[in-house]
Parts: sequence; C-alpha cells; structure tokens
Amino acid sequence: MRTDTTPPAAPSTTPASTEDRVRHYYDLVDAGDVPGLVGLFTPDAVYHRPGYPPFDGHEGLTRFYGGTRVIRTGRHTLTTIVADGSDIAVHGEFHGELHDGTTVGLRFADFFRVADDGRFGRRDTFFFAPLV
Repeated sequence: MRTDTTPPAAPSTTPASTEDRVRHYYDLVDAGDVPGLVGLFTPDAVYHRPGYPPFDGHEGLTRFYGGTRVIRTGRHTLTTIVADGSDIAVHGEFHGELHDGTTVGLRFADFFRVADDGRFGRRDTFFFAPLV
C-alpha cells in the first residue's frame, strides 16, 4: 500500500526514454501489434505518410495499420536515432513483403514529435524512392 501522497511522476521524456519508446514502436509494428503501437500515440495524433491523406487520431492509425497499409510483414532496422527535445528523427531500412507478394527493401526517415505526456503527437515518414 502506498503511504506517501506525492503524485506519481509523469512519463519521462528524456532522450533515452524517447529513443527506447521509438525502438519499441518499430518492434510493435514488426510484430503486428496494432493496439500496442496505437497506444504509443496521443488520441489526437496525426501521421503523415507519402501517398495517403493524413491519418488522424487513434481511429486513423488503427485503420491504417489494421488494413490500409500495403505491407503484410517485414522488419525495420534502425541505423540512426537523433533526439532533440520533443523531436526525434529516425533513419533506417525496411525489408518485407507486400500483400500482393512483392518483396520490398527500402530506406526511410521518420520524424516524431513527443507530446507532454510522453506519447507521440505527430509522425512524418519519408521514403528514399526514385519519384522525382
């Protein structure tokens, strides 16, 4: 039983904890744990991804990861994580398979904005692809 009256500490947003949270996010994506990964975002979070309209809130994220996403399975490998205050930049590679059976390997960059409660409030993804 807790005897002191000090309120529990808010989630830490130190670089180490935010970097761990980002790594955990990719582990959840690779495992297909949609409820777990959505829980890392604020209810009003926005996710921007090339080729799609923004995904808004838990509903939009659940819709994307639960069926809209063209990737069936795969693995993210993170090569760089840079944290600066509430901003986190990630560079890495993804190798996997699309729902149509096509294998894919690509480099990506993600930018996360951490909200005051330690969850992600925004994510922007960029792919290294020959589009321009």
